[in-house]
Amino acid sequence: MSKSIYILLFLFSVSLYSQKVKPKTIAVLSDSIRETSGLIAFDGLLWTHNDDHDTTLYGLDTLGKIKKQVRLTQVQNQDWEEISQDAENIYLGDFGNNYQGNRTNLHILKIAKKTFYDAQPKIDTISFRYENQTDFSAVKPNSTDFDCEAFVVTNDSVYLFTKQWKSKQSNVYVLPNQVGDHIAKLKTTLPVKGLITGATRTTDGENVILCGYSKKGKPFLYWLPHFFEGHFSETNLKRIRLQLPFHQIEGIATFDGSRFYLTNEKLILKPIINVAPQLYEVDLSSFLKL
Repeated sequence: MSKSIYILLFLFSVSLYSQKVKPKTIAVLSDSIRETSGLIAFDGLLWTHNDDHDTTLYGLDTLGKIKKQVRLTQVQNQDWEEISQDAENIYLGDFGNNYQGNRTNLHILKIAKKTFYDAQPKIDTISFRYENQTDFSAVKPNSTDFDCEAFVVTNDSVYLFTKQWKSKQSNVYVLPNQVGDHIAKLKTTLPVKGLITGATRTTDGENVILCGYSKKGKPFLYWLPHFFEGHFSETNLKRIRLQLPFHQIEGIATFDGSRFYLTNEKLILKPIINVAPQLYEVDLSSFLKL
């Protein structure tokens, strides 16, 4: 192969890895969802939730207005960090573990969609622990590598993407999509160089898109192409930089597999940073065709 072809291939790979996009700001969100921590597109609305105590799910239109609310009165919210779905169920991840890193009650709530709007929806529980967490001593806040804020589901499995405060990587764990107590098995480690806060599957079911932010607060997405085909490698990981200032991006969802919606949590770090909770839209159609 000629030297010029090698150079062209190198430049292509660099441009692919360092792709950047500018999200469109849709709206500032209601302060009632200032801790928005997950997002799915279901029944014509974008559904989100807060990450602490509040057991209400909020359905937003694509302009960011709250149109429906579903309160889950029979469960508690210790630290809901993500929401996901498949054809028949909605899943809520109560597995936030950043406070001391020693939770022993990590679990996922599994809600039957056909009962979602009922006064008492059918809710089952999938409990788990990480196979390589053997020390449950309390650690300082935001210092554990056994925190999690992102997951996706298939018919038979749950895939967790950890938020690793020390290593700034993300471990991928797999457990059965079944009611009961399970051990989450380590599948691979992704060198994301940041904190992963959300995940969604593309509408074709083949790819996963992660969202998160760097240690300097720079938001990003990661595209995991062909994640479920059995030959995924961390070398296939593609980073997409979001052209936004300091933002704690927390949720990502799509209706059509091309336009993705993002939410960020309200963040105040006096006297410099004051970021309202917002809804964004970003078109990834050209990127995902590469």
